[in-house]
Amino acid sequence: MRGAALFAQFAKGARRMSWREKSVEGIQSMEIKRVGSQASGKGPSEWFTGTVRIDPLFQAPEPAFVQGASVTFEPGARTAWHTHPLGQTLIVTAGCGWAQRWSGPVEEIHPGDVIWFSPGEKHWHGATPATAVTHIAIQERLDGKVVDWMEHVSHEQYRK
Repeated sequence: MRGAALFAQFAKGARRMSWREKSVEGIQSMEIKRVGSQASGKGPSEWFTGTVRIDPLFQAPEPAFVQGASVTFEPGARTAWHTHPLGQTLIVTAGCGWAQRWSGPVEEIHPGDVIWFSPGEKHWHGATPATAVTHIAIQERLDGKVVDWMEHVSHEQYRK
């Protein structure tokens, strides 16, 4: 009877949990993606110029929307112009690269730099002509979409 009384007392103080608490409580497991457990991919020529390797890092389970990848651009390689519906963060991890927002200057980026592109901001990023660059790209899905690809960065735009 004592156990039942303690449970009844505990239940009186109980409150309804939010969906976030239920999700966290329901998951309660740590996930480790081991290095080399996810295949690298080549950046498709529809979206990239030059040699680009994409290494997926994470895609958070629902209800989260965030995902990330490590992207390596060989010298001269770059993305096409594009936007992200909820913005994008880049964390440069190696090399030297360039990033540019539409009608802005080309900016040089280095390891340790963190770059934020606002939602809907048209931009590109990649390596310099002589140096490779690697960055971690983090973005969120909105209605199942993380990026809207546009035209390629021309050689004239890239050389500015």
